[in-house]
Amino acid sequence: MKIHLKIWRQDSANVQGKMVDYDLDNLSPDMSFLEMLDYLNEQLAAKGERTVEFDHDCREGICGQCALVINGQPHGPEDHYTTCQTHLRTFKDGDTIYIEPFRAKAFPVIRDLKVDRGSFDRIIQAGGYISAMTGRAPEANSIPVHHHIAESAFDSAACIGCGACVAACKNSSAALFTSAKISHLVKLPQGQVERSERVVMMVNQHDDEGFGSCTHTGECAAVCPQEVGLDNIARMNSEYNKAVCALDQ
Repeated sequence: MKIHLKIWRQDSANVQGKMVDYDLDNLSPDMSFLEMLDYLNEQLAAKGERTVEFDHDCREGICGQCALVINGQPHGPEDHYTTCQTHLRTFKDGDTIYIEPFRAKAFPVIRDLKVDRGSFDRIIQAGGYISAMTGRAPEANSIPVHHHIAESAFDSAACIGCGACVAACKNSSAALFTSAKISHLVKLPQGQVERSERVVMMVNQHDDEGFGSCTHTGECAAVCPQEVGLDNIARMNSEYNKAVCALDQ
């Protein structure tokens, strides 16, 4: 199959970028989207041209590194897929495909399709941890956790931090990411020690990084490859309000 690509090329965060056209043929419909970019880069390298830079790692939908906006949608046209799980059979022979980086003030472009998502790391560093006693390992059954609570916490922990929620949000809010990390810990007994401090520090860091406010349009959950739910945002807001009220007393 043949594909016409329009790819965002940008040398660095400080220079203007632009869309550049490429034509590829002899592509297999079973080729993954990232394999298609590899194929393009092989051709560019053979001609002595600079290759297209993009993030990737596991290529199994687990690590959250692949972060492309494909035809205006984070991760592409298939619901709840990552970019690396997208295959060319999703498109038609002769299609024109637009490929851009995740765009947000808090995700500055490094080069081409690579963005700096270090802001997510700093939100986690602000409070995404628990206190644990050192010394002997605790007895496994000393902290009972009901099965449905463990499953619910796991659903929140499923967030892979890809940033698609930010790219899809008209406000570039990272509320879904931040709330999933807060909810994961607040549901478990191990997360109760820093419960109030955690939500205040992580929400404040979210705002300091330049992410926008959540207005509950739900675009974030619609594109999330792990189907993290909006109930996490409601829980974060509740936890934040309770923590702030307690601090004011």
